[in-house]
Amino acid sequence: MPATRYAVALLALSVTLAGVAGCSSVPPVEGSSAPSPSGTARSTLPVADDLALTVEVVAGGLEHPWDLGFLPDGRVLVTERSGRLRLLSSATPGASVSEVTADLADVGARGEGGLMGLLVHPDVASNGTVLTCQTHQEGGALRDIRVVQWQLAADGSSATRVKDLLTGLPVAGGGRHSGCRMALDGTGALLVGTGDTAVAGVPQDRTSLGGKVLRVSLETGEGLPDNPFADSADPHERRVLSYGHRNLQGITTDATGAILTAEHGPSFDDEVNLIRPGANYGWDPSRGGEQSAYDESVSMTDTERYPDAVPALWTSGATTQAICAVAVLDGHTWPGLDGALVVTALKGAKLLVLRREGERLTEVVVPEATNGPFGRLRAARVGPDGALYVTTSNGSDDKVLRISPA
Repeated sequence: MPATRYAVALLALSVTLAGVAGCSSVPPVEGSSAPSPSGTARSTLPVADDLALTVEVVAGGLEHPWDLGFLPDGRVLVTERSGRLRLLSSATPGASVSEVTADLADVGARGEGGLMGLLVHPDVASNGTVLTCQTHQEGGALRDIRVVQWQLAADGSSATRVKDLLTGLPVAGGGRHSGCRMALDGTGALLVGTGDTAVAGVPQDRTSLGGKVLRVSLETGEGLPDNPFADSADPHERRVLSYGHRNLQGITTDATGAILTAEHGPSFDDEVNLIRPGANYGWDPSRGGEQSAYDESVSMTDTERYPDAVPALWTSGATTQAICAVAVLDGHTWPGLDGALVVTALKGAKLLVLRREGERLTEVVVPEATNGPFGRLRAARVGPDGALYVTTSNGSDDKVLRISPA
């Protein structure tokens, strides 16, 4: 399919400051436009000149493609939430799509769960290793969420299951708040962002792997000796890098090694966070253990109950976009946007482009070319060519898009 070119105006939009106040006394109604409970301070800033984008359809005919991974020979792996692993013949428009034969019978594709995050090992050319994050079922019931290591055949036609690298991530019976995306940090450690499974006590419980950023060995799945809770007697806690998260859908690192995440809020305050080792990010639907019900009216970052909770770099404010993946742009391909974050939105059906300025993120771009025409947007990965690759998540004839400056 030929490329379509769009002129995109850079708009002066809201900027979220890092200093966030405490919880509002008025709980929002799901889907309402009630004030943000975090009391987020907002202002406007001028932005850059116009930008033109080229949006190309690499391949279609997919079903909820959840994540992407690039192989050294130019082919692209794609996970479909329903439990299929696909291979694109290239990252260029008109790529053919084939199915990778793999034993994925244990994947429980239910609700938000299924075959989710994908990570291609940095030495895949020599070891063939790829990782998937997936819900695991036994006897028709969901048991946990697992990171599974696979050996990809040289021709990409099949993958053999090697081992379950990490098990015991909690899962909800209906798959709600399953997470689960992966990245590598600057040391080569595996980072896993997880969901809290909509269970009230999970986010603040450091012995649970839900509602966390985990940091583990890429070889063993164990917590690393320089992790913040490495001396804990509990093996789960030794894996925890940060806690107090709701439903992490995106995780990446930038050129400085900073870890950045994208997280679903309830009916307010989707968040982009800068991860600090050992830090609490303040989501606590149990209200300090006072109740077992999952109270979604509480603040996403409850600095009243947890004064040291880390404020978000950016929030969506009084509404939600249902943000998903996060990727970092490179100035060699994206002049003027070096280090900017791109965040996909499911409910918002668009891209958000956020420029980082110290301890805050400024919304600088809303590309009209990607707002609405393609529907819900999920995965976002920067390819070896510097272009941004995004997937749609509408449920039928979903696509992989290649987005680059015109």
